[in-house]
Amino acid sequence: MPTPPASPPPVRALFRAAVDPIRAFLALEAASGILLLASAIAALAWVNLGGAESYEAVFTYRLTLGAGQALVTFSARALVNDGLMALFFFVVGMEIKRELAVGELRTRAQAALPAIAAMGGMLLPALVFLAWNAGGAGAHGWGIPMATDIAFSIGVLRLLRSRVPHALIVFVTALAIFDDIGGILVIALFYGHGIAGGWLLAAGAVTLGLVVMSRARVHHAAPYALVVVGLAIPARARTEAGTALEDLEPPLTRFIHFLHPWVAYLIMPLFALANSGVDLRRLDASQLTGAVAMGTATALVLGKLAGIFSFTALAVRARLAPMPGGVSHAKLLGVSLVAGVGFTVALFIAGLAYPSHPELLDEAKVGILGGSLLAGVAGAVLLRLTPALGATPAAD
Repeated sequence: MPTPPASPPPVRALFRAAVDPIRAFLALEAASGILLLASAIAALAWVNLGGAESYEAVFTYRLTLGAGQALVTFSARALVNDGLMALFFFVVGMEIKRELAVGELRTRAQAALPAIAAMGGMLLPALVFLAWNAGGAGAHGWGIPMATDIAFSIGVLRLLRSRVPHALIVFVTALAIFDDIGGILVIALFYGHGIAGGWLLAAGAVTLGLVVMSRARVHHAAPYALVVVGLAIPARARTEAGTALEDLEPPLTRFIHFLHPWVAYLIMPLFALANSGVDLRRLDASQLTGAVAMGTATALVLGKLAGIFSFTALAVRARLAPMPGGVSHAKLLGVSLVAGVGFTVALFIAGLAYPSHPELLDEAKVGILGGSLLAGVAGAVLLRLTPALGATPAAD
């Protein structure tokens, strides 16, 4: 009797075969960093392989919302940079609040060392940048190399977890959170468009209302709707008076769980795609080695390295805090290099620093991409050369 033909696989099996690899990738701890890198490479390839006109056409496409006096027109790039990135800063604000309230920064001792390291990692890169640009047209970009990109840097460290103890990853995460705070303050104080008194008062009133709601234990998500708003959302679970029932997932956690995938896997890669498209063919040697490009790259690699390593080593030597995980100075040197990967916030500040100087903005982007790549690769190589966890380390 002939063998009957095999029945086609069920739809569910086909669906799982297609979806499971995507799910496995998204579960990878370095996935958001990989997507960011892929988006930046895609933008560079798009522009430099003959698609410069279509790239600009897509991201300068004009969108219109509203009607009559409320009509607003903006570009697709502005929608990403000024609209969607507000959600990025909202999530940053919530993550800062969670770490301060119930996470790795909840005590003064836990917060001391990464705060000191972040101070060095912000101050020295700004000084290195100004050493190249003081008195020049690019001096206003001194804030570009100050922030560490959490997704990229932690992604690199997770890939090297056989060499990097968990305590050191927590240290870098906390450091990045602190310089995110610093980066947000720098944006607000130095890269804004002046102070609008009426809007400032309105924002203050809304913020005060949100703080009152948080103190009153308002746990419904609807009233909370970036950074300062994120700081107002309750971080602890609610306990019903007179009962043992608890809301096991506080509002802050619910917001982060809901928004984080959208920010990490859509908004940040889209931001990288919209802002990394530098046409390298139109840049001459003087721009590739210009003060802004070289100042940015040098600040991210050497400024971050010197600032984080020296401030951390001095704090440990002064017994202000112990070395994270008791690691060697070689491992600290490696993570200090990796923390020089500045991308998302660096690109954001570059756009604010040079809004009417596209040639300086292109220089800054070249410095950000080149410096971040060099810092990440050099840090990874150095950490790979250090002893594996559990091995007997060589003397410092």
